[in-house]
Amino acid sequence: MTEFPPAAAVPPATAAKPPGTLWQITAWSLWDWGGAAFNAVMTTFIFTALYLTGDSFGGANHASAVLGLMVSLAGVAIALLAPVTGQRTDHSGRRKLWLGVNTVVVALLTGACFFVQPHESYLVLGCLLIAAGHVFFEIAGVNYNAMLLQISTRSTIGKISGFGWAAGYLGGIVALLLVYYGLIKPDVGAFGITSADGMKYRAVAVFSAVWILVFALPVMFAIPESPRNPLMPRLGFFQAYRELWRTIVRLARTSRHTLFFLIASAVFRDGLAAIFTFGAVIAVGSFGFKTGDVLIFAIAGNVVAALGAMSAGFFDDVVGPKAVIVTSLAGLVVCGGALFFLHGKTAFWIFGLLLTLFVGPAQSSARTFIGRLAPEGQEGELFGLYATTGRAVSFLAPAMFTVFIAVFGTQRWGILGIVLVLVLGLALLLPVKRPELHTAGR
Repeated sequence: MTEFPPAAAVPPATAAKPPGTLWQITAWSLWDWGGAAFNAVMTTFIFTALYLTGDSFGGANHASAVLGLMVSLAGVAIALLAPVTGQRTDHSGRRKLWLGVNTVVVALLTGACFFVQPHESYLVLGCLLIAAGHVFFEIAGVNYNAMLLQISTRSTIGKISGFGWAAGYLGGIVALLLVYYGLIKPDVGAFGITSADGMKYRAVAVFSAVWILVFALPVMFAIPESPRNPLMPRLGFFQAYRELWRTIVRLARTSRHTLFFLIASAVFRDGLAAIFTFGAVIAVGSFGFKTGDVLIFAIAGNVVAALGAMSAGFFDDVVGPKAVIVTSLAGLVVCGGALFFLHGKTAFWIFGLLLTLFVGPAQSSARTFIGRLAPEGQEGELFGLYATTGRAVSFLAPAMFTVFIAVFGTQRWGILGIVLVLVLGLALLLPVKRPELHTAGR
């Protein structure tokens, strides 16, 4: 039988937790809606793809390599900091507080991209701000993902998780439309902004910062602060790492397939993140997409991704999360491989949209896999471990992207680097038992 911490370490009320209200679920999902300004607008389709990796910063190959290096270093920082933040907020009962603090930092870093002027000397500054934004966004996500267990039950976690991912994609659509028609497309955009000195794209950074803050507010009012468990002592910086190590050792001894899933998910989720980070960069640098092409594809891709994420919740409840993840990863590998060999905009439209269809289900069901796996009344520690260590190898895909470009000399080879990370994640996942078999003592 799978063993977890003693029951005394879990608050008695946890097992009898009521389901979240419609307003709480909506407010929780709106944080993802707002976060789309960082994910879709800043790091995927607009700021990095059309501005930071453009000719003004040394060209696509050079700028992409620098961006990949910075994001790789951000992944190392996430791996070092996430365990500390996750363990300490679990023990202190300040989940909502730190979600708010880290979200504000993300917004400030995003807004600071306004000062990145169109010159190669500003490339490092721009990449540093984006990379630091990744760090704090992931740390905020530790607390955001843990909140899912406050508003869901075992019978609704799949649908609510899928709804949250879909909200993020749809928020990306709305934000991209506002940016495109308000700033990018017009010769003179809102507030008289023109393209001089890269001002259109710099203004996008300010818009994104405001968008993040506005849609982060509802969750701060709708969902109560997580209660502190008086039986769990407060952890210092190094104590959090010791506690994390003890949990990993216990899982390795008593529930190895749980540990196997944590490792596999860390790898394939890094591949999924790389698709969003470098997808539009590849579209521009390797498939000849222009500004209008990228934005139209972004809107279509987010619609497809939202449909995929919403459907994932229902399939998750029927066939289980592992089947959804395996199918999605296999689809991503096939589509990514096709993009490596094929050329032209039509190929990217077909297989790029298929990529977006598979990404959402893999993300959503990875989160629900842990939620379904956790024993009743003891969800916090296992989900906290998933949240705090899931990005432990978040440097891998950006590093593979960067190394393949450096070795072979063209951006297209970076696609293969990302695909190999997805293949590794799929290979690690295949032997893992389904959640219901973990707790069956097999």
